[in-house]
Amino acid sequence: MSESSLTGYPPFEIGKSRFDQSTFYGRWRHFLDVIDPRTLLVGEERLNASLNLLEDFKQGNVLPGVTNRQLWEAQKIKQATMHPDTGEKIFMPFRMAGFVPFGAPMVTGLLLPNQTFATMIFWQWINQSHNACVNYANRNATKETPTIRFVIGYTGAVSAAMGIAVGLSTLIKRANGMSPGAKLLIQRFVPFPAVATASVCNVCLMRFSEIYEGIDVLDEQGNVVGNSKAAAKKALFEVAQTRMFLPAPILIIPPIIMAGIERTKWWARNPRLHLPVNATIATAAFAFALPLAIALFPQLSSIKTSAVESDIQSKTSSPILFYNKGL
Repeated sequence: MSESSLTGYPPFEIGKSRFDQSTFYGRWRHFLDVIDPRTLLVGEERLNASLNLLEDFKQGNVLPGVTNRQLWEAQKIKQATMHPDTGEKIFMPFRMAGFVPFGAPMVTGLLLPNQTFATMIFWQWINQSHNACVNYANRNATKETPTIRFVIGYTGAVSAAMGIAVGLSTLIKRANGMSPGAKLLIQRFVPFPAVATASVCNVCLMRFSEIYEGIDVLDEQGNVVGNSKAAAKKALFEVAQTRMFLPAPILIIPPIIMAGIERTKWWARNPRLHLPVNATIATAAFAFALPLAIALFPQLSSIKTSAVESDIQSKTSSPILFYNKGL
């Protein structure tokens, strides 16, 4: 029996995924590796060993006895830790592997009941600040982004989140003919449209420079063919769709579950458990939703050569070009 059939690890290919990226299931399995929070615990020594092992493989100098599993694990650590364009280590809270552990407290805060305008603004601000940093850290970085554009994008994204949340809450509170109980129930769902809309604004504003500057497109051999604004628009549109989908399970499922739990006798006897129960449900929904959302599109996405700029078309005979869409 081959090693692949025994371990589930196919022959290693550097820069490729061990899962089929043409299917949603394959991308979901791939991104489960990318967001694996255990990679946050990888120390400098193991990271360097992984990078060295991959470089040895690239140069054809892998020692006898090194398995496909070791090579795939080394690449998993690299992909979860290092930016694919810059080759630099991503700050831990802003890695996709850190999105759930560091974002869960913010999601819990967004879902707390009986919020004042002050607490609502605070949680929207801190959540969108984290989102902005994650968007920036995981952007396509084939072109340098001026700091001023990051500041403008951050300001716009946070303002949009707070404005939408406060506006919807005010609208609900002033609604006539609605019982206090109904208002309280609807209030629970305010974070979803606020976060979904603001998250799309966030990623568009934080990464708008990609449309302005363009991003690198590559042929099937991985050679840079040119810099395309058309590919940048497609990349941004794909990421915006994931950001629109991501908040749905996170901000809709927990309020439904909590509304059901709060009707039970057990809840009446244990009101102090509201925060830990709410946090557990929110974190579980976040962990469930994240890989599903980012698996909607492959990270190394493709575009028809006929859809990019004419000067790029003249440089290649390949019918399809590829680009890093970011996460």
